[in-house]
Amino acid sequence: MGKTILITGASSGIGAALARSYARAGVTLLLWGRDQARLDEIAGQCRALGATAVTQAFDLRDAAGFAAKLVAADASTPIDLAIFNAGLGGSAPGDRIAEAPERAQAVADVNFTAPVVGANVLAEAMAKRGAGHIVLVGSISESYPLPMAPTYAATKAGLRLFAEALGLRLAKHGVVVSLVSPGFVDTPMSRRVPESKPFLMTAEACAAVIVRKIAAKKRVIVVPWQFAVIRAVTGLLPRALVRWVLSRA
Repeated sequence: MGKTILITGASSGIGAALARSYARAGVTLLLWGRDQARLDEIAGQCRALGATAVTQAFDLRDAAGFAAKLVAADASTPIDLAIFNAGLGGSAPGDRIAEAPERAQAVADVNFTAPVVGANVLAEAMAKRGAGHIVLVGSISESYPLPMAPTYAATKAGLRLFAEALGLRLAKHGVVVSLVSPGFVDTPMSRRVPESKPFLMTAEACAAVIVRKIAAKKRVIVVPWQFAVIRAVTGLLPRALVRWVLSRA
């Protein structure tokens, strides 16, 4: 039986790498993003690997439109695996006291509102079928109050709690919810971040780990593994110390 996989933010970075990793005969990929030309390029690569690839380009900040597209897509071809990967990042300019309000809203809409809306739409459909897997791509920054990116960190922290709560709610319906928390991955988004990037990995290497752990139905996926250790260690430290270090970063 074929499998239908939805990937948002599929035009570059981790999303594009995931699309190529899943591309094979019998797989239908729904590749969504903002850049139609890049989506077409990734879709072509996936078709060359044997997959069926269907693209849609639109702005995820239109939550109602996004929900409607998900309902229509799932009604046409029931989605087995949904990976909500699209995100906005970047650090706030050093010459500003706070983030620009319009930028903060865009980050919140794409990083938190869109995946929450999307996950709830598909949760209902998957639960009725008694099967499905929802994957929310967050960030290791979910664990830290980053003064250089307050809204970004907050959206990822919110997504972490949402994934855990939704997973508890859907477990009895046969639907798995996973949270992916990447560290530094060599993507167009991360290249715009001026800070150092320890344990930097390629998007392809990151996607390989994610695909393997999704197949194992892991609820929490941290890549690379070093950040799972770092998070565990910093979790043992006094919060005041963590805040002091970050305030001087």
